[in-house]
Amino acid sequence: MRNPVNVLNSLSRHSRDINYQYERIYRLLYNPEMYCIAYQRIYTKQGNMTKGSDNRTIDGMTLKRIDSLINSLRNESYHPSPARRTYIPKKNGKKRPLGIPSFDDKLLQEVIRMILENIYEGQFEDTSHGFRPNRSCHTTLSCIRRYYTGCKWFIEGDIESFFDMIDHNVLIDIMAERIKDSRFLRLIRKFLNAGYIEDWKFHRTYSGTPQGGIISPILANIYLDKLDKYMKEYAQKFSIGIRRAHNPEYTAIQHALRKWEYRLKRAATVEKRQEILNHIKEIERHRRTIHSRVDMDANFKRLRYERYADDFLIGVIGSKEDCRKIKQDIKNFLSEKLRLNLSDEKTLITHAASSAHFLGYEISVRCSQLPMPGKKKVPTRYNNGKIVLKIPAGKIRDKLLEYNAMKIVVHNGKEVWKPQARVYLRNNDDLEILLRYNAEIRGFYNYYALALNSGTINNLKYVMQYSMLKTFATKYRTSKSAIIKRMRINKDLGVKYIGSKGREHTVLFYNEGFKRKRDITINCDILPRTIVYSGQNSLMERIKAEKCEFCGKENMPLQMHHVRKLKNLKGKEPWKQFMISRKRKTLAVCVECHRKIHSNKMD
Repeated sequence: MRNPVNVLNSLSRHSRDINYQYERIYRLLYNPEMYCIAYQRIYTKQGNMTKGSDNRTIDGMTLKRIDSLINSLRNESYHPSPARRTYIPKKNGKKRPLGIPSFDDKLLQEVIRMILENIYEGQFEDTSHGFRPNRSCHTTLSCIRRYYTGCKWFIEGDIESFFDMIDHNVLIDIMAERIKDSRFLRLIRKFLNAGYIEDWKFHRTYSGTPQGGIISPILANIYLDKLDKYMKEYAQKFSIGIRRAHNPEYTAIQHALRKWEYRLKRAATVEKRQEILNHIKEIERHRRTIHSRVDMDANFKRLRYERYADDFLIGVIGSKEDCRKIKQDIKNFLSEKLRLNLSDEKTLITHAASSAHFLGYEISVRCSQLPMPGKKKVPTRYNNGKIVLKIPAGKIRDKLLEYNAMKIVVHNGKEVWKPQARVYLRNNDDLEILLRYNAEIRGFYNYYALALNSGTINNLKYVMQYSMLKTFATKYRTSKSAIIKRMRINKDLGVKYIGSKGREHTVLFYNEGFKRKRDITINCDILPRTIVYSGQNSLMERIKAEKCEFCGKENMPLQMHHVRKLKNLKGKEPWKQFMISRKRKTLAVCVECHRKIHSNKMD
């Protein structure tokens, strides 16, 4: 049996060659070690403990379960179970449908995802950032800040119900361009057509990717890679000119400055020299208010495109009419080639001086003519035309209301933010409450660390701090001032607790500041991803050891017992104490011990 690491790395070597065609991919699914790697990668996700439509979870994982899955793939009798549909709330008050696949389907999908990632990762364009290794919203925003300098218009792209509208036939045809394996493509179509169950009623899926499926993101990127390549060619055709034309007014001022500098050299008296210097400074002050190049040069155009998942932002140096044509051309391409609809209402053309909204940020171009200190303290306008990322107005307000950490009262016609206790947290441990607040503050800051106005997050911290104090005051039925005295540690607030080794530890309320970050690492290479995997002490090795980790019996077939969260094990049963002491959410046990654990009869 071939080493799965070598298999995946061999796939990635041909990834950049778009003319290379992969054959006999389906047989890779017969390798049990591929499932061991997949199991190791996904077992920690809490959703694996949620039952799918087959009423099974990750609990009770065995080698026999993998063998059974491989046998069904060999004779092509495997059929994915329909996803169990549930709904999760959205920020706008609506609900988003979410599918919960069975764990066996998740395991197979992870194997397929690893294969597809190594086939297609090198083919994807630099402009694609969503659901890819070493890429994120921050890499998208960093590329926008770096490459969109001087743009005049933004086009905010939005595809209507993208994940639900992916055409199955188009997707299979796109994959068939590189994968010449009919059995593998048939398996992908089985997942696409698996359907879902809602209110115990089966619904077929005629379009879209598997609901909640692990392979949905990679399939979406394969689908929209066609759009990325179209936009790459479109940008090359759209771009004309090397540089903007010189501004005649600016050139005239330059000539005038040279004349006055010549007169300065020939000035006979100190008074005359000072008079000329004052005149030169006045001319230079006027020059800084004028662009050296023609702002709207018809012979100079540029286009830049960046995409995250199904949202994209285009920066254009050109006219508004050019933007309308670009929008219409993209709409036609999506409709004719990919059978998708570009939303006219949500796809906006925004002037760069205004703010475009993308990935939760406000994006605009700096238009200030104010001089900035440049080299040798000479005033310059190097910031003019640079991209500015900001936290949108109202984002902090909405987040605090979402956390229920404040209420808004109107006083003298103005909104006043009043921190309030989060009563639903009062039954938690003190450390849990503090860590919850710290995580929420740090999470908000980590996402908006690129924003020019990141310092405004202090407003969020202030409200969260007093909300936490009121929560503790509610818990202990005392005053806020008493809680401050109790939690005061030097100049900070914190909670002390006793660790597992009997030592006292302290956790402070967030006090690290909100400085803007500029050094977000950008990894935009399209080199194939090399798979490195260490199986040391892995889950599957523990199962293969055939020694029950609880009772110690040897040469026994084992099952892996899983729990959703280790902190939920509050009982005094020996197996719970055993897992707590080892700090593991898994336990490789024999069939008899596993049956006793679930029947609560373990001695």
